[in-house]
Amino acid sequence: MEVRLNVLAKNLKNAKEIVEVTEGKVFIGILTKEFNSTEEAIKKVFEFQNAGIPVSIGLGAGDPQQWQKVVEVAIATKPAHVNQVFTAAGYTLGALKAVKSEHTIVNALIRPSGILGKVFISTGPTSEKYLEMVSCDLAAAMLAEIGVPSVKFFPIEGDKRLAEVEEMVKACINHGITIFEPTGGIDKKSLPSVLEVCLKNGIQIVIPHVYTSIIDKTTGLTRIEDAEELKTIIKRVVE
Repeated sequence: MEVRLNVLAKNLKNAKEIVEVTEGKVFIGILTKEFNSTEEAIKKVFEFQNAGIPVSIGLGAGDPQQWQKVVEVAIATKPAHVNQVFTAAGYTLGALKAVKSEHTIVNALIRPSGILGKVFISTGPTSEKYLEMVSCDLAAAMLAEIGVPSVKFFPIEGDKRLAEVEEMVKACINHGITIFEPTGGIDKKSLPSVLEVCLKNGIQIVIPHVYTSIIDKTTGLTRIEDAEELKTIIKRVVE
């Protein structure tokens, strides 16, 4: 199993330090919600890419209103990774293929429902109002049909929803989806349990999103010592 962190960075210096200490096994998130315009977001992504930073374009707390801005920024910058709502994942994948960005990983946001084996795929700006559950298998099958390679499962509340994580991982495996992205409340304490569930069920690539728990509230910087500790935790679990 390969693990790559997905974390935030306050600025380019912070991002460079994170990439160095994690030995490059990381995506640095740039959230479109934090920018007033698509142009500003594109400028920031280019700044990071020109410095060799692997960028993950995100919505910002899963905000479905950001889906189109995410597509526009992704088309312009061809990033390493893109976060997207379920309903727009296929559209995003097609748009990136049209501009020859075959390397970009696109995920689709699925929400746990609290009921084992059932999830919400209605994560778009209109559909989010409809809390109608589907099976994990159906959700994974729909993504597999159109070639979306990754499921983003949010929020998992650290290690509080491990049974639901396991059911979604199993569904991914059943339908040939090789990448799983657990996110929401993950910290240094809960990360090992989350990784172990993914590992024992045979997923190939795990991209845990670890955001606020490793950010210094005073400076807004992601703590480098915490990023290094996460790397150590990953090596211990995987190896």
